Amino acid sequence: MERALVIGDSGGIGAALAEALAARGARVTGLSRSGDGLDLRDPVAIERVMGGVEGPFDAVLIATGILAPQGGGPEKALAALEAGAMAEVMQVNAIGPALILRHMPRLLPRRGRSVLGVLSARVGSIGDNRLGGWHSYRASKAALNQIVRGTAIEIGRSHREAVVAALHPGTVETDFTASYSPSHGKLSPQEVAGRLLGVLDRLTPGETGRFWDHEGREVPW
Repeated sequence: MERALVIGDSGGIGAALAEALAARGARVTGLSRSGDGLDLRDPVAIERVMGGVEGPFDAVLIATGILAPQGGGPEKALAALEAGAMAEVMQVNAIGPALILRHMPRLLPRRGRSVLGVLSARVGSIGDNRLGGWHSYRASKAALNQIVRGTAIEIGRSHREAVVAALHPGTVETDFTASYSPSHGKLSPQEVAGRLLGVLDRLTPGETGRFWDHEGREVPW
């Protein structure tokens, strides 16, 4: 692996992915809102920043997202839905990444193996939803999964050896999950980064466009 692009490298998982890739000897380019003005709420900013990036990259990781708008939290019931909050979650978790993915055909090499991993979440799985709630976050990740699937199909036509995957990182010890304490505990960003890169290492072009967790198990749509 020679060149890697990590989008969201100022976050816990993104920073760990960038460090892990650099440890493998990759030349890593990192992009974030705080460092580069890549604000997923602003289509103009996305186009400005991404338009200035030159590839090709052997690996691209998109590690961005919000659980809820600042000061809020995921809805526990339909009665808690609020249009503005839902729109912001959809913008950051689905629309913003889609506008980034527009640039992937020119940023991935046409020849040779490449990987594009996009952080999703198991709660975005419609087939795995047995608890309800978290409506905006679930819907935004389900939308992202569909975008990743469509991206894989389109890129596969011109980049025959590319692998595109939606990735579930598990519950990771970051600011993102600071208010959430699952019974199964949390993983460190470094452990998750190693697991996710290991999953991408093992995937083949024939497995592109699918949804995988950090242990390499396929997640239902």
